[in-house]
Amino acid sequence: MRPTPLCAALFALALAACQPVRPAAPVAAAPVAVAADDNLNAVLWVQRSEEYQAASAQAYRAAIAQLDRALAEGWDALVPAERPSAVGAERPPAVVLDIDETVLDNSPYQARLVHSGEEFDDAGWEAWVEQRKAQPVPGVLEFARAASERGITMVYISNRTEQMKQATLDNLRAAGLPVADDSVYMGMGMEVPGCAQAKPSEKLCRRQLAASRYRVLMQFGDQLGDFLRVADNSAAARQALLRQHGQWFGQRWWMLPNPTYGGWESAAFDNKRTLPREARRAAKREALETTP
Repeated sequence: MRPTPLCAALFALALAACQPVRPAAPVAAAPVAVAADDNLNAVLWVQRSEEYQAASAQAYRAAIAQLDRALAEGWDALVPAERPSAVGAERPPAVVLDIDETVLDNSPYQARLVHSGEEFDDAGWEAWVEQRKAQPVPGVLEFARAASERGITMVYISNRTEQMKQATLDNLRAAGLPVADDSVYMGMGMEVPGCAQAKPSEKLCRRQLAASRYRVLMQFGDQLGDFLRVADNSAAARQALLRQHGQWFGQRWWMLPNPTYGGWESAAFDNKRTLPREARRAAKREALETTP
């Protein structure tokens, strides 16, 4: 006997009710757009590459190999035009070092900016300095020991401000760097009697002050302005300075790698830091060379 249409429909409904309920397929999450950041690779290189560690340690070890010669020959690491006119005959030996990215590694601060999509600002920088958490760059502690064993004082000329002095000295000591006394920190805004300069960030007067107290055997930095005055921060003027004084690098001057910021970047957009980020980025793209 064939089932009636009603019986067939009821049977189909009962069979469907007995089937297991399958969960709905998950909906794929929309990809999160990550804004481009010019510093991503630069900060990653500093924090994660063995090449950065090697380059930094290499510079300091090469400088150690020159210390005895520097002492024996009485090197003066200031260019003749910047040397103070009157200095003591028996000045103790010293080396002058920049702090940020030369002695202390601030890449965690730069990494925070990459994550947040923000740019450098004074308040955020001051907060980072107050944390006193910057670590020594590779090789600097080895150099510091070698210099101290030879009676050479380390003098820190930095564009951290004078108001940041205590936090910076605390950080230097915590990182294992020698601090002879508070006078070896020469921050931006420090007054040097009898010396005038165009802008506070220039280090000319502070270099001259250091040279009046010590025989400066070597200078260390990550920017051209750490070694001599850069009156015109254009690409052409910077190249001219390098041609004129470049022979001192690897002897009296030691440059540390810093791909994250510097005068080289500002020169690409005519030092107009108030331009919108995209305008600065466009100027940097335009500065790239695509043909030999």
